Amino acid sequence: MALFRKKASAAAAEPADLESVMKKYDRESNTRIWEGKPKLVVTLVLAAFSVFCIYVTLWATWLEEIRLTSFVALIVLLGYLVFPARKGVQRVNHMPWYDIVLMVLGTASFLYFTFNAMTIIQQGSRFATYQIVIGIIGILTLAEVCRRSVGLPILIVAAGFVLYALIAGLANPTIGGRLNYLVRYLFYTKEGVFSTPINTCSKFIVVFIIFGAFLERTGIADFFIQAANVLVGRFSGGPAKVAVVASALEGMVSGSSVANTVGSGSITIPLMKKTGYSPEFAAAAEASASTGGQIMPPIMGAAAFLMADIIQVPYSNLIVRAILPAVLYFAGIFIAVHLEAKKMGLRGIPKEQLPKVRNLIGKVYLLIPLVLLIYLVSSSTNTIQTAAAIAIIAAIVVSLFNKDNRLTPKRFLEALAAGGQGTVAVAAACGIAGIISGVITATGLANLLINGIVALAGGQVIIALFLTMVCCIILGMGVPTTANYCIMAATCAPILVRMGVPVIAAHFFVFYFGIVADLTPPVALAAYAGSAIAQSNPMKTALTSTKLAIGAFIVPYVFALNPVMLLENLQSPFQLVQIAITSLLGIFGVSAALEGYVMQKMNWIQRILAAAGGLMLIDPGLATDAVGVALLAVVVVWQLLSSKRRNKPAQA
Repeated sequence: MALFRKKASAAAAEPADLESVMKKYDRESNTRIWEGKPKLVVTLVLAAFSVFCIYVTLWATWLEEIRLTSFVALIVLLGYLVFPARKGVQRVNHMPWYDIVLMVLGTASFLYFTFNAMTIIQQGSRFATYQIVIGIIGILTLAEVCRRSVGLPILIVAAGFVLYALIAGLANPTIGGRLNYLVRYLFYTKEGVFSTPINTCSKFIVVFIIFGAFLERTGIADFFIQAANVLVGRFSGGPAKVAVVASALEGMVSGSSVANTVGSGSITIPLMKKTGYSPEFAAAAEASASTGGQIMPPIMGAAAFLMADIIQVPYSNLIVRAILPAVLYFAGIFIAVHLEAKKMGLRGIPKEQLPKVRNLIGKVYLLIPLVLLIYLVSSSTNTIQTAAAIAIIAAIVVSLFNKDNRLTPKRFLEALAAGGQGTVAVAAACGIAGIISGVITATGLANLLINGIVALAGGQVIIALFLTMVCCIILGMGVPTTANYCIMAATCAPILVRMGVPVIAAHFFVFYFGIVADLTPPVALAAYAGSAIAQSNPMKTALTSTKLAIGAFIVPYVFALNPVMLLENLQSPFQLVQIAITSLLGIFGVSAALEGYVMQKMNWIQRILAAAGGLMLIDPGLATDAVGVALLAVVVVWQLLSSKRRNKPAQA
């Protein structure tokens, strides 16, 4: 435990205020300040919402329209209750009159649909003017909740699609007719707000968010950091390797890049700086590793649940397919921080400062909820919702054995409230993502994009993959992964499918590159959050993060060109072993070229050969693999001989 006392003091000494960092880079952290009785009321409302979601998910047999509209109505209610109109200093226990008006109007709009669902379903396309007005109010108030909790970029994208529909995308000759049709389509059918994203959120995502809130309060994050210290802390550049391993472990229970970066980065970044890493590298290592949380099974990001629903693959099947790409991603970051440590001659954490293994073994029981969840999801004997609910109960029981993190009635209520609050931003983003995908469907825009990019690619899959990657990164700048995936799943994934890429590989491809946007300049929120903690240059940190996360740019091409990595068309275990080894070697080659070091500093010829060898290993062909391995072998032998000559004692 000595290490934790030292880490805590190091973190406390940092000039960065973690709360202000979160508020700056994570919209969900900009909340109203409630104190005293108002705080208790808001906490109870949020907790009641979590209980409502669990009940509806597990036991209610309501009509789908009633379930979805009531869910979104509560999201709008809580959105205005929790999130203020703008950042900055908030008055305690204050909610402006206009927020109350918007909250009432927005909630009432969705509840109108809830209590008149059967009538609305049966009335066909005959809608009165007041119903169109209600639909407009509902959409706009939901959009405002999304702006407050998620940010403006996703609304800019949505507004662009809606304007396209109103100006050119729909066939109705009058603007009034187009507006009438679009509101009916987006608000009163299951093709817009109430389409797959919000349906998946209300059925699956919300229960896992609540599970994450409870698991977090068991103290498992500290356990993961201790475990990472025991595993890799003593090696060269130990703190950076601890950041990578700890973030990979934490990624199993959290899908937020910024929250992961700030949470574990408050401990690991000061330690990395103290060890000798530059502030930019320290922040980048934590940001790139934390961003990988969204691709690390079993929970991954919220978009993974959407993917399972869209491509009709069981979630248990999906997380198994995601394991190897995720391991390769983190392996790439680990290789990069190792080479950087060797290049700088950095040492590990002294043995006396590392946690004791016996203390760590005494806390292994904290893993029970996570292991139980993995087992229940993988066994397919229960629904995903039931598995998450059982895991929540396990987390509560496990906490009783940890005196430092025992779930008292107060902390139990806080966990429920945190789960409810965490759902608001995800649900709001899912609602707006539904609007975007609804417009794409209503206007036939997807076919136009597909035909255009297929023609531009000229039958070359690699060109289509590159164009899709660019689209994902651009749209992902400031747009939540969930929304980004919805857009790409409706537009770019079908392009790749038409080019011959298997469905699951196409969807994983757009999923990965939507996540990479959190690291890619100019809008690299995770990197900027890490930069604020490290007091480093934000743009240099973002560029370094992109370099460290090079695996995220390589792995998707590997499984798109050879879906065996995703266990698709797997004919023998040898195939899987071959692609895992060659992919790892490819990542090593590119990482070494970017770092400019293997056993000693590389000259420009060696860097070119290493990069070429690594890139050759992306192509799944045996010939390219052989050439890539040969090029890397040349570099390693060259480095080995040069190192021996340099270290050979001079002759007398």
